[in-house]
Amino acid sequence: MGRFAVILPAAGRSSRFGDPKQKKIYAEIEGRAVWLRSVDPFLKNDDVAQIIVAIAEEDQELFDRRYRESVAFLGIDVIVGGAERSDTVASALERVKPECDFVAVHDAARPCLTAEQVAAVFKAAEAHGAALLATPVYETIKRANADRLTTETVSRDDLFLAQTPQVFRRDWLVEAYARRAEHGRAATDDTQLVEAIGHPCAIVPGSSHNLKITTQDDLAMAKAVLDLREKARPAACGHPYADEQAMWNDLPRLKPSDLFGG
Repeated sequence: MGRFAVILPAAGRSSRFGDPKQKKIYAEIEGRAVWLRSVDPFLKNDDVAQIIVAIAEEDQELFDRRYRESVAFLGIDVIVGGAERSDTVASALERVKPECDFVAVHDAARPCLTAEQVAAVFKAAEAHGAALLATPVYETIKRANADRLTTETVSRDDLFLAQTPQVFRRDWLVEAYARRAEHGRAATDDTQLVEAIGHPCAIVPGSSHNLKITTQDDLAMAKAVLDLREKARPAACGHPYADEQAMWNDLPRLKPSDLFGG
């Protein structure tokens, strides 16, 4: 039985996405919504016992209309999130099943995560109690003043760019959120809260391909990454019906004359 619950905060406003008609998590890549692609790597992982997607209150009607069948088929729990990301995660934590010893938090706008990355960060969390995907900082970093004039070149030694999933012992994450008021609401991710109660988090190598969609340019990049991946691994399953689709695609194409003569 799986020991991991997965929370996908999806209640954000997408204010920087630049599309007044829809939020970034509902944008489609090859006919599949970004949030569904973000769920995909967890679906066939035997360690996952529960997936919780937390959406904005104003999105409930749209979400139910578009994704009711997918949610039911995949066994996903859907809840209403809060005003801030931390409020959303805190609400989702209250819905985690008792049998789950670990909780993974993954951005609903990161559709290029791989199953291999999930397995690696889960393993590290079991070994260390907390783990996250991250990539080393390679670019030169500058600090500037209010006038955008450089004041310092920051050493990039031992600096990493945090990604998700971020995975924790459930009791650690629950305690971290219970004490978040002690640290204000300035925390930008969950590892920051867990670190604040004295638990370091193990870094697992991430990838620049595991990008978070914020703008239209990011969406185009994600489409390119997934397209390259599918071309490199044509047998890979991109969604729950991929095996059936592949079976039908392999069958010979029939013309009307094959059925009715003429």
